[in-house]
Amino acid sequence: MADLVLPTSLQDVEQIKSVRTPAELRYQYTAGAATTRFLRGIEQKKILGERCSVCGKVYVPPRGSCPTDGIPTTEQVELAHKGTVTSFCIVNVSFYGQAMELPYTSALIMLDGADLSLMHLLQEVAVEDVHIGLRVEAVWVDDDKIGPTLESIRYFRPNGEPDADVHQPGEHGWGDLEHA
Repeated sequence: MADLVLPTSLQDVEQIKSVRTPAELRYQYTAGAATTRFLRGIEQKKILGERCSVCGKVYVPPRGSCPTDGIPTTEQVELAHKGTVTSFCIVNVSFYGQAMELPYTSALIMLDGADLSLMHLLQEVAVEDVHIGLRVEAVWVDDDKIGPTLESIRYFRPNGEPDADVHQPGEHGWGDLEHA
């Protein structure tokens, strides 16, 4: 058996630049009652949230309970199809099967009347023009292609309204737990 010889430094070791391996993830998602109501609303071009009866916050997409108060949220609230960009990411990395042209923008959008941002795509805006506070509106697929999926909203685009003030976590008026 030959002796193993280790390099004395990493200088002579060839760096790994990439690893290619097949990867596959199969899963089946079963929507609960709140998500089913949300997706049925999307199928009718309605964006539905649910309001907490204790703190009054409206969650979209709804999860069936308030994360702050731990109680069921059953009051349905129809939300506007427009909102404000609260955060965003410019995507410059491609992946297998990608349909989007690089770069593109993924954003968190606080729909008017909601208290939780929804993640979706931004289009019809140059990546260098995307910013927090940008007012946007939903662009839906054609009626014959609509279904119970968030993909029924093709993307959001600027709607021409003036920028909105956006409170960040920890600032007064956003994330306060005065009732806790």
